[in-house]
Amino acid sequence: MELHVTRWKRYGHDRLYANLPDGTAVGWADVPTGGITVLRAEYRDDVIALLTKHLQNLTEPAPPDRASEVPARPMLPPLTPADDLAVNLPGESIRDLLDVSGPGVMGRVISRLLRRPTEWDSWRKGLAGERRVGAELNGLGRQGWHVLHSIPLANKVDIDHLLIGPGGVFSINTKHHHKRAVWVGDDSVKVDHGKPAPYARKSRAEAKRVARVLERYCDFPVPVEPVLVFVGVTELKVVSTQLSVRVYQERQVSALAPLSGVLTADQVEQVYSVARHRQAWAQA
Repeated sequence: MELHVTRWKRYGHDRLYANLPDGTAVGWADVPTGGITVLRAEYRDDVIALLTKHLQNLTEPAPPDRASEVPARPMLPPLTPADDLAVNLPGESIRDLLDVSGPGVMGRVISRLLRRPTEWDSWRKGLAGERRVGAELNGLGRQGWHVLHSIPLANKVDIDHLLIGPGGVFSINTKHHHKRAVWVGDDSVKVDHGKPAPYARKSRAEAKRVARVLERYCDFPVPVEPVLVFVGVTELKVVSTQLSVRVYQERQVSALAPLSGVLTADQVEQVYSVARHRQAWAQA
């Protein structure tokens, strides 16, 4: 297979890309440092030979201090079982909290007998909601998507679910409002016409937070869209101007499956390798 080389200068970078005839990049070289990255293993030898030759024949050498102008991208340590978030189950963060701080079996029995609500009821509903949405998302693996659950962030908060695939990255926030009517506006949400809650605004902020983490370790833009998924609701109304946050009921998340054209297969794998690493989120 014949490869051709193109030079790309942008955002302070200077690179040579090795491309297939259809324009698909299979490797690139950083001109200032001479480092070569292979994106498709089956073309490794051809990529290295071709890019090495072009680097040697460049007529425009980089200034000696050019490499110092581009900050080195941080590297994550090798993934260990303890750092692999791919093993997390839906709602795992809530489950851990209930195990450590929640009432014991006897306390739960007494509360049920007395029909007395406790502060932990909302946590149990949240756990049930995340499990239901997680089950729906796990089914998208057949369409080439990766799913992560209960991603821990700093300050004892977490991301309910992260969906990564050809259609991009989706930061998913689950809300369980059993037998309630929900209205979603541009920035807030009302449950049974109650007090506005800033779900939409917080979802957008979470997506930006995710994008910052992923782009810190990936050398390409990583678009992240916020998603709100409501579980168990009797009615869901979304204002027509709400275009910045995707809103679904739990059984509608399969609508994300056919989305494509945002990330290449190699980029999907790179993003997933970062997202599943616990240490990538340690300072998020």
